[in-house]
Amino acid sequence: MSFFGKNIKKIRGVKGLSQQAFADLFDLKRGTLGAYEEGRSEPKIDSIILIAKYFSIAIGDMLTAELTVNQLLRFNDNLTLTPEELEREQFAQVPCITEKTAEDYIQHCDNEAFLADLPQLSLPLNTEKEFIGYTVTNLEMTSHDKGLFPNDVVIGEKVPKNVISKLNNGTIVLAVTDKKLLLRRLYVTNKGLVLRADHKNIEDVCMDKKSVKQLWRVRYVFFRRVPDMSDTFEDKLAMLELQMKELRGK
Repeated sequence: MSFFGKNIKKIRGVKGLSQQAFADLFDLKRGTLGAYEEGRSEPKIDSIILIAKYFSIAIGDMLTAELTVNQLLRFNDNLTLTPEELEREQFAQVPCITEKTAEDYIQHCDNEAFLADLPQLSLPLNTEKEFIGYTVTNLEMTSHDKGLFPNDVVIGEKVPKNVISKLNNGTIVLAVTDKKLLLRRLYVTNKGLVLRADHKNIEDVCMDKKSVKQLWRVRYVFFRRVPDMSDTFEDKLAMLELQMKELRGK
C-alpha cells in the first residue's frame, strides 16, 4: 500500500482544506477521498497525476514516503501553515444508513463505492476506528415513552466477529444479517445470540453467530428531539427533604 492517503491528508491540513473542498478540486466524491486517506482503497493513476501536478509534488514522493510539513512547504510556495491549521481536529466521515438505503445496505454493506455514496456524517470520533450511522425507523427500542424513536440517529462502532461473544449482555447493537437490520439489545447464550427489543410487544430474535454479517455496537445517539430531562423521583424527594430542613431552621 502506498503513502498516498497519508500524504493527501497532510496536504489538506497544511493547506487548510476540508475533505469536501479538497474533493471538489479534483472532481472526487468526499467518501472516495476518505477511503483514500484511511487506506481502504487506492486511487486511479489519473487522480494521482492530477493531484501531484496541482501541488507541484513528484509522483514518486507522493507514493513512496510520508511527506513532512517542511517538504510540503518547499514543494509549493502557495501552501501556508498556521498553528490553528496544524492543530485543527480531523473529523471522521461516517456513512449513515437511512430508511431508503437500508435494504440496499444489506446487499452491499462491503462495497466501498456504495458506502461512499451514502450520506456522510462529519463527527469528532476516532478516525482509526470504523463507524456506521443508522437512522431509527420504528419504536422497537422504546419502553414507557423512553428510548429511541423514529428519526433518531445511532452511531455504531464495528465489532470484530471474534469479539462478539465478549460483549456485555444488554449492549445495544445494530446487527446486519442476510435479510434485515436489527437494532436491539444483545444477549449471548450457549445456543447463540438473542436480540431483544425494549418494547414489550416485540418478540426476541434468536440466531447463530454465523448468521451475522456485521455487528455494530452503539456508542452514540443523536436525538431528533430534546430527550426527557425531568427530575427523577429520587431527585424530587431529595429536594423536598432540603426544603423541610430549611423550614425547620426558620
